[in-house]
Amino acid sequence: MKLKFIIGVVGILSACGFTNAPSLDTTQEEQDNNWVIGPFHRPEGVNPVISPQPTEFYCPMRKQQVKWEESDTFNPAATTKDGKIVVLYRAEDNSAQGIGKRTSRVGYAESKDGIEMKRMASPVLFPAEDNFKDQDWPGGCEDPRVAMTEDGLYVMLYTAWNRKKARLAVATSRDLKNWTKHGLAFDKAYNGRFNNLFCKSGSILTKLKGNQLVIDKVDGKYLMYWGEYAVYAATSDNLIDWYPVLDEKNELMKIIQPRKGHFDSLLTECGPPAVRTKHGIVLMYNGKNSGKTGDADYPANAYCAGQLLLDGDDPYKVLDRLDKPFFAPEAPFEKSGQYKDGTVFIEGLAYHKRKLYLYYGCADSRVAVAVCDDVKKLKIK
Repeated sequence: MKLKFIIGVVGILSACGFTNAPSLDTTQEEQDNNWVIGPFHRPEGVNPVISPQPTEFYCPMRKQQVKWEESDTFNPAATTKDGKIVVLYRAEDNSAQGIGKRTSRVGYAESKDGIEMKRMASPVLFPAEDNFKDQDWPGGCEDPRVAMTEDGLYVMLYTAWNRKKARLAVATSRDLKNWTKHGLAFDKAYNGRFNNLFCKSGSILTKLKGNQLVIDKVDGKYLMYWGEYAVYAATSDNLIDWYPVLDEKNELMKIIQPRKGHFDSLLTECGPPAVRTKHGIVLMYNGKNSGKTGDADYPANAYCAGQLLLDGDDPYKVLDRLDKPFFAPEAPFEKSGQYKDGTVFIEGLAYHKRKLYLYYGCADSRVAVAVCDDVKKLKIK
């Protein structure tokens, strides 16, 4: 990237609050955005593609039939299998009122065209009488992200919510319908140091190989970005046991964090799996706007989507970051529901028939899709 200035870089680094990662806080006009994945457009007349419905299943915890997706369906993961897009979405039942007070389960939908969905009647991941009920009951299994290995193993990172603490957990599957829970992602790291850490939103590094986004490595290890307030990183040898990356002070290394005056002034939360491109590693993330210190172009507390470019060889080194969101709430269903301030919460990215399908939660209430026709940037040199 060519920059029009050199003087003041140190001041910019401090102002942006990055730790161990250089920040390039240029104005939008000064930024060379040829690395950005997009543009994404909303297909006309098709959204939302998944909405609540009064489907029932037997809850093994409540020992009764529950309408597991009656209240809200949102925050979806996405991948592909057997020529179809599979969307794994968070669904909330009707057990209570208020954000975070219902029980969440993960539902399954598949589509040949990325738009018309065929849904399963029962959830595929949910609290049960198992070894993990202390982690995910009664709050549930929330906000999945899914990535696939080259040999067809699907890895889900999701939030286990017991109404006391939200923590990042791992599950795996070969068919996307039958999942094995493995427990907390950081359970074995540093003698349990981070077992009780509030943590969520894991985005595993992927790359385009053939017609599939598959999990990639850096220096022989799997890599994930994670975090809700700030973005952190973790590595793994087996995709189940993850070790957070620490800085020189033995604290969690921050890759990015909120910026005053921007759409991501309250939080920066990881989106779908990160993607290696010919420019480096692109991480799409969700930014929440502050009404007092944020970007006046967007409502207070609105969730918009940003993109971040990191060095492909040094994945903790920030090369660039969009100053404006590439995707923001527009449609009425993105500004109504549980979260009326406006939310496009991106979590699912699938490569299908030479296009990218970005699935997102709408105001914590619906699932919608946006499509990118230009995928040249995904091809690695």
